[in-house]
Amino acid sequence: MSDITPETVRHLAGLARIALEDAEVTRLTDELGAIVGAVEKVNEVVSDDIEPTSHPIPLGNVSRDDVVGDTLTTEQALSGAPDHDGSRFRVTAILGEEE
Repeated sequence: MSDITPETVRHLAGLARIALEDAEVTRLTDELGAIVGAVEKVNEVVSDDIEPTSHPIPLGNVSRDDVVGDTLTTEQALSGAPDHDGSRFRVTAILGEEE
């Protein structure tokens, strides 16, 4: 049996400044009791000889080396742009930043 009682739930609700009706107190007493029971069940199987883990399978970071490949020249990049100044894309001003 859990140590969670309706009085405990009312006390916690008061600390959290949450107004609860009697039906909510009853429901939360059962739900919190189930949670405490589940934690107690887990604590029964916890052993000092088992190393705590965050994931049961070792994870590794998959990465590859950065290799410089073929890149576009400035002229190639700007060739399909609707507007440019020869070295940069030109876009319309937004949010009233017009000059």
